[in-house]
Amino acid sequence: MATSSPSAPSSGSRPGQYPRRNVDPFASIRRNHRIKVPQVRVISPEGKQLGILDTPKAVNLALEVGLDLVEVAPTAQPPVCRIMDFGKYVYEEQKKHSHAKTTASKIKEIEFSARIEQNDFVTKLRHAEEFLSHGNKVKLRLKFRGREMAHTEIGFGVIKRGVEDLAGMGHPDAEPKLIGRNIHVMLTPLPINKRKPKFHVPDGVQEEAGADDNGAAPAEGA
Repeated sequence: MATSSPSAPSSGSRPGQYPRRNVDPFASIRRNHRIKVPQVRVISPEGKQLGILDTPKAVNLALEVGLDLVEVAPTAQPPVCRIMDFGKYVYEEQKKHSHAKTTASKIKEIEFSARIEQNDFVTKLRHAEEFLSHGNKVKLRLKFRGREMAHTEIGFGVIKRGVEDLAGMGHPDAEPKLIGRNIHVMLTPLPINKRKPKFHVPDGVQEEAGADDNGAAPAEGA
């Protein structure tokens, strides 16, 4: 007796796996004829309350003006729906999400310790100035270790010195704050025409060849 062979996996998938699907984050939002409850509370495009209406009537009201009836509070009794342009709503939400991701990617973090050596301190500030020069926000973070929490004033001194040294490139959004075992402060870059780096040599600016530590070139024949 012949047995039927198992069906072959769909194209692009491996045995034992389901094919990948693109997930639409807005697919679960019910709108227009997908709203199955008998009545809904309706909000106009301008935000005015139109009261509780039969769902078919509310849908027709939205479609008559070329818009959509969109369920915005499905758990309310009855559910709350708003008349709006759903395509525009999706576009605006995606735009906000994209902007949030872009902003997050522009935040750079510099970490200090309470007992940081001067050379390391200057190196970190040089990196911070470089980030600020490229328009990135910079978070200065100092982490206390062990018994250093008993002397938080030392850590605040380090962070405040860093903020002062970076004043030519960025300004703090708020005063440094202690959160848990860390001190945080966020710096926003100054306008380009007001930036005056103290440690970082901006791109395209080269130090004079042969200059000594005081910035003066050696005399000829020396």
